[in-house]
This record gives sequence, C-alpha cells and structure tokens, in this order.
Amino acid sequence: MSDKIIQLNEGVIKQELKELVRSSVEETLNNLLEQEAAELTKAGRYERTTERQGYRSGHYERNLTTTSGNVRLKIPKLKGIAFETAIIERYRRRESSVEEALIEMYLAGVSVRRVEDITEALWGTRVSPGTISELNKKVYVHIDAWRNRPLKSKYPYVYLDGIYLKRNWGGEYENVSILIAMAVNEEGYREVIGASEGMKEDKASWLAFLQGLRERGLTGVQLFIGDKCLGLLEAINEVFPDAKYQRCTVHFYRNVFTVTPRSKVREVAAMLKAIHAQENKEAARQKAQSVVQKLREMKLKEAAAKIEKGIEETLTYMEFPYAHWSKLRSNNVIERLNREIRRRTRVVGTFPDGNSALMLVCARLRYVASKEWGTKRYMSMRHLEELGAMDGSKVTAG
Repeated sequence: MSDKIIQLNEGVIKQELKELVRSSVEETLNNLLEQEAAELTKAGRYERTTERQGYRSGHYERNLTTTSGNVRLKIPKLKGIAFETAIIERYRRRESSVEEALIEMYLAGVSVRRVEDITEALWGTRVSPGTISELNKKVYVHIDAWRNRPLKSKYPYVYLDGIYLKRNWGGEYENVSILIAMAVNEEGYREVIGASEGMKEDKASWLAFLQGLRERGLTGVQLFIGDKCLGLLEAINEVFPDAKYQRCTVHFYRNVFTVTPRSKVREVAAMLKAIHAQENKEAARQKAQSVVQKLREMKLKEAAAKIEKGIEETLTYMEFPYAHWSKLRSNNVIERLNREIRRRTRVVGTFPDGNSALMLVCARLRYVASKEWGTKRYMSMRHLEELGAMDGSKVTAG
C-alpha cells in the first residue's frame, strides 16, 4: 500500500514539475512579447510620452506547441503601427535546435532511456520514446535520400561486407542482413556509398545491391575487397566484369584456423603472414607452395588444401601500388564501421522489422562518415595514377 502511495506521489510531483516548466515558458514568452510591443510603440502600457508612435488595442490569443507542452500566447494588437514579432520565430529556432540535439544524441549511440533521463535533467520534463520516434521519422527522410543519392565521383576501391541484426517477425526472432559498401574515391577519401537490406548474404542479395550501386552511378571500380561470401564473387563478375576481386586476408586466415589444431595456430599464422610479406605476387606464390608443403609434412592436410585452393584470391592487392597494399589486403576498414554499428544497435536489441534496422544502421553510418572518418584523406591516389600511366593496366568498370 505504501509503495502505491509513493508511486502516486511521484506521479503528482512529476506532473506538477511539468506544469511548472510549461507555465514558466508561457510567462516568459508573453513578457517578451510585451517588451517587444513597448519597444515598437516607444512607450509602456498606459504610458503617455511625446515619442509614442502607436496605441495598444488589446491582444489576441494563439497556441504554440513547445517541447514543454502547449502554451497560450497573448499577441499585442497595435493601432498606428504594425506589430511584427521575432520572438516566436526565435523560439521555434530554439525548439528546432532542441529537436536536433535529441536526434544527435540518439544517432550518436545514446539509448532512448538515457535520452529521457538527459532531457528530464536539463528541462525538468522527460521526452517520451514516442516523441523521439517521431523526431527520428523526420531525419529518416533525409537519411533515405542520402542512402539513394547519385554517385558522381569515380571509386577505384570498393569494400563490401554484411552485418546481421535481430528482428522480431510474427513473434519469432530471425536475422536480418544489412549489406554495406564503403569506397575510396578518386581523391583518396572514404565514403559510405551504399547500404541495403538483404534477406541473407547470397548471390541474389548481392546482385541486387551491386546493380543498385551501378544504377546510382558507381563507376571507375578497379578492385572490390570483401570476404568470400556465398555468391558475392559471382555477383561482382556479373555486374562489374572488368573489376578485380581481393579476398580479405584476415577472413582467409580465420578460415584456415578452423581446420588447424589450437596448439598449431600461432605457427600457421606466422606462415600465412610470411606469404603476404613477400615483395611481389610471384614471390608470394612460391612462398605459398613451400607453406603448403610444410603443412603436409606436419600432417595438416586440410589447412594445406585451403591455402592451396584459396591463396590466389588473397594476392590480388599486389597488382596495385605498394603504398596501398596494407589497406587493400583486408576488409578491416569496413569491419571497424561494423563495430560502430554494433555499438549503437546493441542498445536496441531486436528490431520490429528490417526497415527500422536499415534506417538506424544508415543513420549511424552517416553520423560516423560526417565526422573525422570521412573528412580525412585515407590514401594518396597519385600512386594509382602513376601505375596506370606506367603500364596502362588501369581498368574501369561500370
């Protein structure tokens, strides 16, 4: 019984605080309106002066919706002079900045519960999850436009990856895949050029995703970097037949480790790194052959078979400028983006549908890309231009 009384008292106190904030906003705005009218007429209410330029004729009321609730404004009516107020517009701009701050907090990774706590601490009233949801609908319109924007630059290098999130479908939980494309443009800056929902990382999903990128203007692709996902390489060959493909070396190593005894992982890892430490592609092939032979002598036949079969896909980066090798041989750059996404989506848990998952992922991608990540040059493209000029091997696709 006492708990119910305490909860009731807390509810009454919160309601009183909310009304206190609302009435304070209302009183402040009305006082500002009166002050503005006095400045226009050069006289206060009922004041007679030689400088007076107009007369008061009462006021009219109008409602204004604020984050503190609805307030009733008393707009002065003047005779002999027009009353044009800037107060309401300034307040609207303030309200807009509050909205932007809420959206910024949400997209930056602050949970809805935390946003509620912050707004209550700052303004004495708690912004509801429904209000935040409505604000997000506004920004999602802009995010969707960003996601589907025309691609006007050329993008020599494109990184591809997918991330799985959870959604609730008819009371059952299932994975939803978000496909992501990050690219380096011809000036050496990174851009997130695409994100789309895919039922899974199969050929059909990758094919539709790549076709969408091409339709939006993706051109100049010389190299795709990604994991060996089901159907990805086939989709690339079909949509961008002139582009080359680099299999992520990190994912390749992990694949080899799945058939390597734990006691031998460190030794095998050193062998794999030795392959990719060679000075050119031919030397790397020769080193790979010796590693395969060594693994067979160690009775690690499955690991040897995986290297023998897949090593060529991991050496494509060696056909490009040496200065770019460290950034082309793995998908680490997009993996870091994925970690940022997971950090944000972890506070959500399960999404109601695929579109809500896609929108939040895109919001986070756009937020990260707008910071230092997207404004700092990632690599000098002069090396690629020199390579193309020297041997004429520069290829384009799209």
